Amino acid sequence: MIQGIGASPGIAIGKAFVLPNWEWDLPEQKIDVGDLAREFERLYEGIRTSKVEIEHLKDELREVVGPEESSIFDAHIAILDDPVFMNEIQGIIQRQYKAAEVAVKEAIDHFVTMFDLLDDEYMKERALDIKDVGNRLLKHLLGAPEITLPSDTQPFILIAKELSPSQLAHLNPNHVLGIATLAGSTTSHSSIMARALGVPLVVGIESKLEEPIQTGDMLVIDGELGIVIMEPEQQVVEQYTAKQHLHQEKKQQLRGIVGLKPVTKDGKELELSANISSLKELEVALASGTSGVGLFRTEFLYMDRSRLPREDEQYEVYRGAAEKLDNKPLIIRTLDIGGDKQLDYFELPEEENPFLGYRAIRICLDKTSLFKTQLRAILRASYYGNVKIMYPLISSVEEVRTANNLLEQCKQELREEGIGFSEKIEVGIMIELPAAVVIADMLADEVDFFSIGTNDLIQFTLAVDRMNEQISYMYEPFHPAVLRMLKLTIEAAKRAGIHIGVCGEMAGDLKALPIWLALDVDELSMSAQAILPVKEKLLTLTQKASLDLFEQIMACRTSKQVHEILSPMAVRIESESKKEAPAIEKQQQQQAEKMTK
Repeated sequence: MIQGIGASPGIAIGKAFVLPNWEWDLPEQKIDVGDLAREFERLYEGIRTSKVEIEHLKDELREVVGPEESSIFDAHIAILDDPVFMNEIQGIIQRQYKAAEVAVKEAIDHFVTMFDLLDDEYMKERALDIKDVGNRLLKHLLGAPEITLPSDTQPFILIAKELSPSQLAHLNPNHVLGIATLAGSTTSHSSIMARALGVPLVVGIESKLEEPIQTGDMLVIDGELGIVIMEPEQQVVEQYTAKQHLHQEKKQQLRGIVGLKPVTKDGKELELSANISSLKELEVALASGTSGVGLFRTEFLYMDRSRLPREDEQYEVYRGAAEKLDNKPLIIRTLDIGGDKQLDYFELPEEENPFLGYRAIRICLDKTSLFKTQLRAILRASYYGNVKIMYPLISSVEEVRTANNLLEQCKQELREEGIGFSEKIEVGIMIELPAAVVIADMLADEVDFFSIGTNDLIQFTLAVDRMNEQISYMYEPFHPAVLRMLKLTIEAAKRAGIHIGVCGEMAGDLKALPIWLALDVDELSMSAQAILPVKEKLLTLTQKASLDLFEQIMACRTSKQVHEILSPMAVRIESESKKEAPAIEKQQQQQAEKMTK
């Protein structure tokens, strides 16, 4: 059993096909001065052909995974247009009299090595994009065939050193049961696309492999837990086959509660909303019966492109989401870049501690033109639905007031231009810094709602980088300090009479559900896939029992004690769920009868 990183959920059982790791080994090819013009023409022809191919790939993929995911290839075209990349290649040809393919290979190696040395996951992932684009260009310069995957054999599990978006675009999901890569991360382009295609994916297994995987080896992969099992015994295959069937049955069973209200047995209703980053994800959320969108991550509109998105581009996306939601709430978070989210075309300063530096609302309040472009787009979209604005990484009252002043300027501009928008648009903030928790009572006087970003709040409260393997075990959502932070924030919102939601990973954690019920939050916003499992548990609980449990939790001095209290609760929830099954089925039947009428 090899423990990797789960990047796209699902179980795959089958034989491996190992994708050859095509490393170009080109001999030194010197050219005469008289051949320079010919080499440049070969280079430019290769670039033109590569662009046409990439555009074709983008169009093909758009039909499968949607426009947002297919726009990954805009970044590939941007690389071919990048003057720094092209100047490097041209310089090698002109100054060192080397053939075009040799110059391209040296330029690829230079930039990939440079990016790999950076202590920045985003930039390391961009190195794979450069390699992907460079290999496509080399293929045309050398007249080499593209590596193709078997299409007339039994479905297989694909194994690769790393998988580029171009390679993934050629995959037929009917032939690929799952994927495991030696390198990679959950935020890479390939991981994003695998999730969009619904293909199980495990990444980062290289350091755990004692012997290489060979084509034909029998494998089991679990894309949720990040497990790869080589040459499993028949008993293990049977166990995972059963798990596959149970997973499919469970998904089918959960479809039956889509139409039910998310309410406890004693009447506490809880909005179960979705975190999304694209209109495609919104479709999945709507199919799961979402109460709305509690977090639209707009930074993905800015990434993997060669320039900032224009106002009209953003407006069309926001308007599309608002119309699809049909007046259900749409909370749009303003641009949250910096830290681990960089833009190729928007140069951010190098910082010792980027997570504590120039990011999110701090950039927006500094680059007011960029911020106002987004605010205008959101305001225009608010005319078509129940749109709300949310500012990230707020640490002071001054930041909220400055942001709201800019919002007012945008409103006045639109009035003067005769462009419609909602005059009553609500404004909220994310509570993700300890400073915001401490002054939550003051902040509550300035806004219409809070949404707790538990991921950053936990990280900043405990001073723990959860991506750091040496200390990731210290990232503990149920630490008593974190629980007190949550309680302080929610109580401040309740006293002020404003809406209070949660949009971090804890929102979809079934173990945390009694805590949210006890604290009487209004909304939980989570991945679309988590909505129905959370609703299923919610239907079996009572707020009263959760309040009794929370009193015990708040008396705990260690997170271990909290887990010990919550774990038996999880068992009780499961048993109650079985007892409640007939009642839930009755609710489903009544709902179906209403819909029929």
